[in-house]
Amino acid sequence: MATIDQVIRQAVNPFDPATFKPGNFWHEQQDPALHVASIHQDVIERVEAVLTQVGQDHRTRTLLLSGDSGSGKSHLLGRLKRTFNANAFFAYIDPFPDSEAIWRHILRYTVDSLVQTPEQQQESQLLLWLNSLSAFQHGDRSGWGLTKRQQFIRTLKKAYPSGIYNANEFFGVLYDLIDPDRYAIACEWLRGDDLDEDSLNLLNVKQAIDSEDAAQKILANIGKITVETRPIVLCFDQLDNIARTSNGVIDLQALFNVNSSIHNQGLKNFLVIISIITSTWKQHTDRIQQADRVRIDESIQLKPITLNQAEALWASRLLPLHQQAMPSPHSAIYPLTRQTLEQKYPGGKTQPRLVLELGRRLLQRYKVGAAADRPEDAIAALKLVWLQEFNQVQDRISRIRQLSAPELIQMVREVLSVLQVGEIRPKFLPSPTYANQSLSYQPSSQTGRVAIAWNDDPNMLSFYHVMNACRRAIAVDLCQTLFLIRSEGVGKPGNKGHEFYQQLFARGDRHYHIQPDLDSVHYLATYHSLVNATYAGELVVAGKTPTIDELEALMREADLLQSCTLLKNLKVVSGRSRDRKSRRQPNGKVAQANSQPDVEPIQAFLLDLLKTHRLLGRQVLAQTALGQFPQVNEAEIDRLIQDLTALNQIQVLGDDGDRAAQLVCLTAAV
Repeated sequence: MATIDQVIRQAVNPFDPATFKPGNFWHEQQDPALHVASIHQDVIERVEAVLTQVGQDHRTRTLLLSGDSGSGKSHLLGRLKRTFNANAFFAYIDPFPDSEAIWRHILRYTVDSLVQTPEQQQESQLLLWLNSLSAFQHGDRSGWGLTKRQQFIRTLKKAYPSGIYNANEFFGVLYDLIDPDRYAIACEWLRGDDLDEDSLNLLNVKQAIDSEDAAQKILANIGKITVETRPIVLCFDQLDNIARTSNGVIDLQALFNVNSSIHNQGLKNFLVIISIITSTWKQHTDRIQQADRVRIDESIQLKPITLNQAEALWASRLLPLHQQAMPSPHSAIYPLTRQTLEQKYPGGKTQPRLVLELGRRLLQRYKVGAAADRPEDAIAALKLVWLQEFNQVQDRISRIRQLSAPELIQMVREVLSVLQVGEIRPKFLPSPTYANQSLSYQPSSQTGRVAIAWNDDPNMLSFYHVMNACRRAIAVDLCQTLFLIRSEGVGKPGNKGHEFYQQLFARGDRHYHIQPDLDSVHYLATYHSLVNATYAGELVVAGKTPTIDELEALMREADLLQSCTLLKNLKVVSGRSRDRKSRRQPNGKVAQANSQPDVEPIQAFLLDLLKTHRLLGRQVLAQTALGQFPQVNEAEIDRLIQDLTALNQIQVLGDDGDRAAQLVCLTAAV
């Protein structure tokens, strides 16, 4: 075996900041080996006590979880989910883009979380919930038909004789969830998708959940039913990127209105956890009405960690390297020292992320010496974070309608801000219902405004209303050019919405219909994830936590949006759209579109990895690339390393006969 110093020289830095960025705990899988049990253990115990109370008396409670940036709030939410998922159902609520659709947003993300499968379980939270209901526990469900469906509805109506909104349809959809052929569409209805008439008929429902009132009542239904099983924990996080008021401040009042409604209207069996940066809470608390602030049952402040906990955090990251070494290091944190912690934090307290970043810099300096003191390549670091996030987005978003129209248009607004297209205004369409699916901006190169509307509802009535709003906007010259983004159909002749569509977009000479591809949505969602992390102070790039302005500048310099087909069709980027010849599927496999992989991004990844780590083992470099590009094999990666060596961009150090011991670094010219 290699010595610990040899292992460190070859390895990827275990304090890589790409691992600092937490987020939606159903998407960001935490490594249990990196947990330090003592960190925030008092908070874990307090939340457990409150969750136990909710489980016993079913009275909804609200916890405010605050902490400084880097204190581990989002990581703690993931730990809570992992620790207590056997006792409760967990829902992560992403930042809401529109205050006027907040209940529908919460319902969507609650259902999206319920369809996730907990660790060490074979079925989703939703099916675990249904299977625990007494109405589902009698007889063989495999042959249930229409008669059984009516019997099931009657059984649940008898169990819940009052207080259930739209009981026949709601219980009928719950029944449809056990049918594999109807499960997906039943989930779509529950999460509030505006389904077409055929889908509604299939589920025997009259209409979609298309209003705030309906969404609130369906959420109340879910709470009442879960009284028979487990509580639901609603986790609100990364609140610095929620919808803003007309004054430009984050609309926390909208969230606390929801929280008060949950309490006032007696929604049962919820534990609401509001996670927020301490400074954000202090800055905005006076803007929240006193009557809503008192609805917080308990406030919990995350405390800084001790140096013993900091040392344990270092040890958890270094353990995998120590396990590869012979002899074993004399200290669990070698080559780091406790003395360094004491010198850096003389007060004996610090924040987890500061400890991790310190460990990264110290280990890098130990590994490459004086070379570690050169300025870090922020562009290379951002590109690595981007690629990791992009791959995760590909895995979790398999269709465009997983995201709501307000979310999609917010993502468009965020990338347009990166591209500096001009003044951007939200809510362009003259429609109180569909304004949040649109925006406009003023290019410096023309006098008229450019507008964008994104609607992917399959329901043709919704499509008609959007087309009518577009027609009205154009009739009074609210814009010079209008782009409609829609992947769904546009109706048939005789349909009024189709007629308006033909009038506006058929010629394509002034107003344009763009059919978005899923790959473009992955670009938008990836950047949106980085934006959320940036506002929350959780994104680390080359040792720094960028502001949103700094992130936008890095994005422009890194040119990460130039290959997005949608942005090219919107005429806001001019770069070529790279043909992505392999795509990750939700099952983790790769579907090949072409037997010849595009080597350019793989070569760029190899160089970016070396720019950030300075020195890596040849095998480690190859294996890391394979983890990001599973469509190629190790022999192809090795050929790319040889090509870069021949181009004098990288240098391979060591005996060619012992590749396991070889090291790779950039040449001085790069």
